[in-house]
Order: sequence, then C-alpha cells, then structure tokens
Amino acid sequence: MEGTELSFNIAILLQIIIGSIVNVFLLLFYASVISASHKPSSSDLILAHLALINTIIVLTNGIPKALSVWGWRNFLDTVRCKILIYLYRVARGLAICSTCLLSVFQAVTISPGTSRWAGAKAKLPQCIIPFCALSWLLNMLIDVTALIYMTGPQNSCSVRLILDLKYCLTISASEASALAVAVALAFRDLFFVELMTLASGYMVLVLCRHHRQVQHIHGTGHSSRGMPEVMAAKRVIALVTLYVLLYGRQAVTLSVLINMKGTSSLLMNSHMVLGFAFSFISPFLMIVSDRRMRMF
Repeated sequence: MEGTELSFNIAILLQIIIGSIVNVFLLLFYASVISASHKPSSSDLILAHLALINTIIVLTNGIPKALSVWGWRNFLDTVRCKILIYLYRVARGLAICSTCLLSVFQAVTISPGTSRWAGAKAKLPQCIIPFCALSWLLNMLIDVTALIYMTGPQNSCSVRLILDLKYCLTISASEASALAVAVALAFRDLFFVELMTLASGYMVLVLCRHHRQVQHIHGTGHSSRGMPEVMAAKRVIALVTLYVLLYGRQAVTLSVLINMKGTSSLLMNSHMVLGFAFSFISPFLMIVSDRRMRMF
C-alpha cells in the first residue's frame, strides 16, 4: 500500500471513529435537553435531527468505505447494498433539508419585529416536526431509485456499470429513467441550496444592520457578539457555507468521475474522504457555538 493511499485510508478511519462519537454525543445531549424541557426549543429539535442524520451518514457511508479501502471485498450482497445505499442517500437528502430548515428558522427568528416575517415567528415552531416528517417522506420517495439501480460487486460481470464504489455498483438505466432521476435530485438539491443561501444572505444583512445600530447607540466599546441570537445566526451561516462549498465540490467531482474515460485513484480517494466531511465537521461547529455545550 502506497503512502498516499495509506494516508487516505487513515483519514477515512479517523473520520468514521471521531464523527460517530461526536454525532452520537450531540444526539444524546440535545435529546436530554429536549426531554428535560417542558417546551423544547425549535432549534434544539432541528439540531438533534441533524445530529441523527449525520450519524446515519457516517455509519452507512463511512463503514463500508473503510472496510473496502482496507482490503475487504464482496462483504455486501445485492440486498444489503441496496438497503445501505438507500439509507445513505435518504440521509444525505435529509441533511440538506435540515440545514435549509435551520437557516430559514434562524433567519425568521432574528428578523426585526416590524418586518413581514413577524407573523411567521409564532407559527414557524409549530411547523418544525411536520416539516421533518415531510422531508423524510419526500427523500424516501426521491431516492427509491437506489433500490433499483444499485447492486453488489458480485454482479459486476453481468451488468453495465456507471460508477464503481468498490463495495457497491451503480448500474445503468434507460436514458429516460436516468434523466428523470437526475432532474429530480438536481431540483431538490438546487432548491434547498438556493433557499438556504438566500436565508443566510438575509441573516448577514440583519446582523450587519444590527451591529451598526448597536455601535451607534452604545459606542464602539459595546459588542453584540455574545448575544445568543447573534451566535446562533453565525453558527447557521457557518453550517450553510460549509454545506454549499462541500456540495459544489461533490457535484463537480462526481460529474468528472462518471464522465472520465479512465480511473483516477487520487480523485476517487479524495471524493471518498470528502464525501461525508459535512457530517464530520458540522458537529464541531455546533459544539463551539453552543454555550451550553461549552459549560457541559
């Protein structure tokens, strides 16, 4: 095993171990906060949901990759491969939905009381759980194609391959089916990415306006950085920025891998390492930006 490949393999293994521990810790922490509260915070519900999704992504995407890069072969049959990839893709779709929900919720929360969003502040918390349930249903329907077009590596000689994940294979579909799947996934991703980007941009404007007002009233010696809503908004903006950057990288890399004639081990390894980087990095952003976590 070459030094570069060994480095990638170690990076994947560390991401799985650390990512699983941190996400499970976050899930238990927010679950305890929610259960101890008579009226749970909407942001805590969303963050607990995101921690659960990140845990699923790390386990369903990370463990098979780790087993594959460390030499295990044919450890998944077709049925297990379909179920595993289906769970991963549903969780990936839920990650973008939850991040979008968090950004929209925080944008409405910090909006001025005189804005057009004032009426939505009281109604939005009641929509958190229904939206999460709807996002599960939506992504389970959109990603049902994984149950059709995925197969185990044992069938690699009898199918026409589109992408080889080492532990699972993506087989070809008809042009009409492939186009329909690509359009549905692209529409879902671009819609939520655009929505969370707009919400984050609005939060940046509100925070800049608030900062100028605070400086004007209290002078340059006063800072609003420690205010809970400001810290929460900065956390959401950081999460959205991270997701958008990683999503763009993943879309470009996957397109190159599918359309390139040869195979690039460096490109494939980097794609595998960064494939669940959001689920690995985002918990640390939550911990750093949550005062309760630091006190704990």
